[in-house]
Amino acid sequence: MAEFDRQLREHGSSIHVHRRHWYSLRIDYFLLALLILLMATGAFVLYSASGQQIMYLKRQLVFMGVGLVGMLVVAQIQPRFLERWAFLLYGAGLALLIAVIFFGVGAKGAQRWLSLGGFRFQPSELMKIAVPLMVSSYLGARILPPRFGAVVISVAMIAIPAVLVGMQPDLGTALLIFAAGGFVLFLAGLRKRYLFGAVLGALLAAPLFWFYLLRDYQKLRIMTLLDPQSDKLGAGWNIIQSTTAIGAGGFSGKGWFAGTQSQLDFLPESHTDFIIAVLSEEQGFRGVMLLLALYLTVIFRGIYISLAAQSTFGRLLAGSITLTFFVYIFVNMGMVAGLLPVVGVPLPMVSYGGTAIVTLLLGFGMLMSVSTEEKRMGS
Repeated sequence: MAEFDRQLREHGSSIHVHRRHWYSLRIDYFLLALLILLMATGAFVLYSASGQQIMYLKRQLVFMGVGLVGMLVVAQIQPRFLERWAFLLYGAGLALLIAVIFFGVGAKGAQRWLSLGGFRFQPSELMKIAVPLMVSSYLGARILPPRFGAVVISVAMIAIPAVLVGMQPDLGTALLIFAAGGFVLFLAGLRKRYLFGAVLGALLAAPLFWFYLLRDYQKLRIMTLLDPQSDKLGAGWNIIQSTTAIGAGGFSGKGWFAGTQSQLDFLPESHTDFIIAVLSEEQGFRGVMLLLALYLTVIFRGIYISLAAQSTFGRLLAGSITLTFFVYIFVNMGMVAGLLPVVGVPLPMVSYGGTAIVTLLLGFGMLMSVSTEEKRMGS
């Protein structure tokens, strides 16, 4: 009997150690499950949107795998180390953006990529997480709400990479970078007078922006938004075809592979920026609402992580990553529905694209780091 008790205690001790080993992995399993569901949905839609080309699906699965590994690695880094070494990622991102100016690879009239050994990537995607990380690190160590000097320095940290990206030109990504950094300032308790000043300054600068900074094709996209029918076969084609696909799906959709706009190549960029139109046509309003439910659950989880964070840095970083994810969704769906200008923003975790999905998952790795830090310190 005594021998049996001893073996039982040893067995129980091994189970306890095993559980502690798994708990020591800094993973938010609920968030991980949501992201896997999103990626599975994305792969499902992508296979149809790409015309059943297995090449796109295989490459996307590789990108997802790399992103998941990167996410789990980043999640093991404690927030205080992310805060301390944020300047390294930010500095590397700026160096890569400058390298794009001199060594970048061009495509479709834009020079946005770097090519290394046949592998192309967009350094601008890296700045979507590097900028909020850097600004969160800077403001997290200072008195909040931020004073004027801290606001000026933070705006400079945001504006420098945003301007470099805008020069490529990539207005959509530049605005997302500016928004990602701006969310950190907002969450830091930016005073109302600064917010009103920023809005007033933007309104006063709008004519200058329109006449001297926007390129002709960018102006055309804005004008086309107001009246797509004015250029049915040109600038208005994308919006007309995407809204036609959305309307054709009805409530339950036409079925997988049965969409006419995408399968017959009426819808341009159906596997990238306009992939939500494919989902809407083939799976209908029901399919879009299910995807939105997944997105909203991820956003609510991110908000919860931000509110439960144990440090100012963690709260600012988690909140800005979550709100930037929301802007991704809002801009892409608004663009495809004809409510916003076409700016080339992919649908997160669904659209085809390697750099974008890897960067998103790295950002979620930071979110997991903040989440599991809360568990450890609160235990």
